[in-house]
Amino acid sequence: MSTSFEKVGRFSQGYSIREVDDFLERARAAYETGTGDFDPDTIATVDFAAERGGYNMGIVDEALDRLADAFALKKRDESIDAHGEDAWIAGLLERADVLEERLRRPAGERFAPGPAGEPSYDRADVDALCDQLLAYFTESHPMSVDDVRRAAFRRRKGADGYSEAVVDVYLDHVARLMASVP
Repeated sequence: MSTSFEKVGRFSQGYSIREVDDFLERARAAYETGTGDFDPDTIATVDFAAERGGYNMGIVDEALDRLADAFALKKRDESIDAHGEDAWIAGLLERADVLEERLRRPAGERFAPGPAGEPSYDRADVDALCDQLLAYFTESHPMSVDDVRRAAFRRRKGADGYSEAVVDVYLDHVARLMASVP
């Protein structure tokens, strides 16, 4: 498979060309045939080695986001075909309710603190995004899935911030939910 991803300079680090091409080839086959172990979670957690002169990481990450969206929409369509739209909507609302519960926690207490001495996300930055998400879930505040995926937070150390891993997993769930809604 040949891609048209931009490559970084030969002295800069990018994603492994071979690994990206192999992954995308397997993903395309899985999407077209409906077989394989690909889903939005698989795509969100893929990890490519870095190599000099590889593919531009930001551009590949954006393509992976679009690919995850395509798998989420396909999964939605398959679920509607198998169980009906009412069942799909009920499942969607149930997932949204679970995600919304965390957003209703007091600011500063929404996520676990960062591990001692390790990088963590600034609580105020994360809480500001959580406030926007709460408005999205409860008041139809306009937000896009890219607002969630591209959110950036200042860094803190340890318990001065929220655990990066916990926040990242939560935001991945929110993004997948948002991507499944047309």
